[in-house]
Amino acid sequence: MSKREHIFVGLDIGTTKICAIVSELTDTGWLNVIGVGSSPSRGLRKGVVVDIESTAESIKKAVEEAELMAAVQINSVYTGIAGSHISAENCRGVVALKHAEVTREDIHRAIESARTMAVIPHERRILHVLPREFMVDGQEGVREPLGLSGNRLEVNVHVITGAVTSAQNIIKSINRAGLDVVDIILQPLASSEAVLSHEERELGVVMIDLGGGTTDLAIFLDSSIRHSAVLPIGGQNLTRDLAIGLLTSQTEAEKVKTQHGVARTELVTGHHVVEVPSVGDRPARTFSRRDIAEILEPRVEEMFDLVRREIARAGYEGMLGAGAVITGGTSLLEGMPDAAERMLNLPTRRGMPSEIGGLRDVVGHPSYATGVGLLLRARRHADDLEAAGLHSGGPWAKMMGWTKRVFEVF
Repeated sequence: MSKREHIFVGLDIGTTKICAIVSELTDTGWLNVIGVGSSPSRGLRKGVVVDIESTAESIKKAVEEAELMAAVQINSVYTGIAGSHISAENCRGVVALKHAEVTREDIHRAIESARTMAVIPHERRILHVLPREFMVDGQEGVREPLGLSGNRLEVNVHVITGAVTSAQNIIKSINRAGLDVVDIILQPLASSEAVLSHEERELGVVMIDLGGGTTDLAIFLDSSIRHSAVLPIGGQNLTRDLAIGLLTSQTEAEKVKTQHGVARTELVTGHHVVEVPSVGDRPARTFSRRDIAEILEPRVEEMFDLVRREIARAGYEGMLGAGAVITGGTSLLEGMPDAAERMLNLPTRRGMPSEIGGLRDVVGHPSYATGVGLLLRARRHADDLEAAGLHSGGPWAKMMGWTKRVFEVF
């Protein structure tokens, strides 16, 4: 296998599936997907690694498949992080301008000032410091302060933190699979990068990534992130409910969910009957699609009710002009956008990854939103990655410090 320049690899370590996507940066700055590999996830629970060896083996399988398709050797990856240990807070920083004009150094000093205001327990580290809004001499609503005249610069930032041990276990699993970690990105931020438009970010939108173990959300308004959260509920809860309600195995329940599931009973038409294998030597049973929908609907309503409460808790109820965008594998359940509209009282669409070429027919699918988003972020920071050495593995030696991150603007 060959090594190529400008290769970026996104590794989405999910609760139910691990996916590796290989892309090549073209001369025009476009990312072409040249390889995809996936493997059932073993060793994670609700987005958190609980078995390093099993996770490493699943990573190996996904990466080997992607290497074979792309005909390249993968040494380093961009990966995501999620789980209920993720938390966020908003902080404000202020600095005096040195030259009566905002410089890049002033912007970094202001953001660093805001970061130091965050109360971070010793067992947690900062994942992202995301500027929300700048103010120059009290003038609010400044998005790009560079070059503006003034005496004082203020900034509001969104500080996202995670448990040190959770990140360490992700890195250990990837290292055990023979790979280095270039960077770790919060999964809902990566998914947002892949499925949201500039207009939606401007008007106000909530991105909801319905994964297997967690439901991740990110709220954007005026083109900047305002709130993020990871909720401990996902598609696996739907599968378990079906397994119990239909008296069948988890494997068969997953098949029934993906092939015959409906998020709302009133959307069921006809009298289609499904034969479901039983556990052990018991005879198979038959159920109607309405029976299946009646099992799924309460859990779907619970998922979106938790999202609705999170939106209200964050103070953005009634402020999301672009509505909601749902993505992730669980969003493919029939009737999911309709259920979201009903529970959230927001116009809802299903988000597909975009702004990528190559094997777009393969990855232009909600279940690949996080993986594609990781690639898009890699492209945005291509200069930083090249300076660090994509294949060297050096950048994440900084993991233990974890606070000297490049400040980002979403």
